[in-house]
Amino acid sequence: MLDAGHTKETLLEVNNIEVIYNHVILVLKGVSLSVPKGGITALLGGNGAGKTTTLKAVSNLLHSERGEVTKGLIHYRGERVQDLDPAALVTRGVVQVMEGRHCFEHLTVEENLLTGAYTRSDGKADIQRDLEMVYHYFPRLKERRKSQAGYTSGGEQQMVAMGRALMSKPETILLDEPSMGLAPQLVEQIFSIVKSVNEKEGVTFLLAEQNTNVALRFAHYGYILESGRVVMDGPAAELRENPDVKEFYLGMSDDGRKSFRDVRSYRRRKRWLS
Repeated sequence: MLDAGHTKETLLEVNNIEVIYNHVILVLKGVSLSVPKGGITALLGGNGAGKTTTLKAVSNLLHSERGEVTKGLIHYRGERVQDLDPAALVTRGVVQVMEGRHCFEHLTVEENLLTGAYTRSDGKADIQRDLEMVYHYFPRLKERRKSQAGYTSGGEQQMVAMGRALMSKPETILLDEPSMGLAPQLVEQIFSIVKSVNEKEGVTFLLAEQNTNVALRFAHYGYILESGRVVMDGPAAELRENPDVKEFYLGMSDDGRKSFRDVRSYRRRKRWLS
């Protein structure tokens, strides 16, 4: 865990960015955030809040979807990176794991993992050692290493996607909706692995997640997005205890459990923005 009393080096700095799709649709409206080295930072919010767009703005994957950062700055290790192509960012140690468990379905699990080492030049021995490291964190993948990835389960494909990212020797992983479509037990397992990789390998995580409850238990710091804006941020432990977060994202209030769908959006915005 991060020492709350110790200032950590900032790896990623997003400063007041706006993102527009198709030259007309404003999706992000002045989003700012910072990601400290060695931490787990969570982007939280409902579907359409802007979490995935924020990750793609950082990883420079917007252009493939006719999106662009039109205002603001993105710096990694003090260097402006928003004009780099995605491959150049990977060489700097920033890798995104896309939503939806993308993998090469016709390749085996192990072949998928090895594609993550494609940009490396440190030799077969180091790559093999990291492959064993991935199998240590994901023993299920070792059991299925000869299986065609397209025939593995959703949870196993999520593990393949994360393992492939680890094979690139990343400094920072951008992890998009790791819990989507997975059973609760698998979600706990995936987040426990994220925590272990963070603590034992020193990998920094910026993760986008709709499951606020589980994300705030494993993250160090969180940002809550609504309609393309950051409406609240703070240490994860404080957000867990915030009455608004409890009521609207964790399904709890002083009156007991309350459905998020029963609360009008304007009430939420009025309380947070007042």
